[in-house]
Amino acid sequence: MTVTIAVAGKGGTGKTTLSGLLIRYLVEHRAGKVLAIDADPSSNLHLVLGLPLSQTVGDIREEARGGVQPGMSRQDWLSYTVRMAVEEGADFDLLAMGRPEGQGCYCAANHMLRNIMDGINSGYDFVVMDNEAGMEHLSRRTTRDVDYLLLVSDASLRGLVAAEAMVALTKELEVNVLHSYLVINRVMGDLPAPLQGKAGGIGIPLLATLPYDSLLVEFDSQGRPLVELPADAPISRAVADVAARLVGNGDLGGRKPSGPEGK
Repeated sequence: MTVTIAVAGKGGTGKTTLSGLLIRYLVEHRAGKVLAIDADPSSNLHLVLGLPLSQTVGDIREEARGGVQPGMSRQDWLSYTVRMAVEEGADFDLLAMGRPEGQGCYCAANHMLRNIMDGINSGYDFVVMDNEAGMEHLSRRTTRDVDYLLLVSDASLRGLVAAEAMVALTKELEVNVLHSYLVINRVMGDLPAPLQGKAGGIGIPLLATLPYDSLLVEFDSQGRPLVELPADAPISRAVADVAARLVGNGDLGGRKPSGPEGK
């Protein structure tokens, strides 16, 4: 059984940081085979994870429009090329989706890619997907159904309004989202009462608040992979707590996660 965790939020809220540190937790706790999917067109999850990035699925889709290798069907060529685009790390793999599409009709290619992505994802125990605010790849179903959708906001009213809009958007997606949660990032001290009130009214439970961490800012400014943050850094401890609540502790071996509700 593949457990899919999708992380979404408007730009600059720290969703990529959350995705990267969730992946680190899964690796360190030997939860099983982990696939990181970068579904944000800006494609910078690899920088957080310290992996190279040579090609995206969007690049491959564009290349397919210009013709494929003689002697291969388009389906076989896409399947082979997408699998070759998976960057293999020592403890996890990474696949970047790139831009959703360019000009023209991509219906046939998108249908093939859905089937290919389902096949790739099923080979992993955990899939962690870093999405853009519009969740375009989710809306086009280029991933499996989602067990946990984490909507990330910063500690501002504007951020929570954007998260509320994303909650409404998820209801329009043709994807089965089992559990949706709010995560508020870069909180300094206690969450102010107005933000607590707004967070309580957007329609999904508040899973966690993540602290502002000056060490994370230092790593970011130096271009250091955030997965190298010390385990005792405030943001590392906070994300580890989120991960433990989602998937439990110890070697899960791809089994059903316990979830925050203790299901």
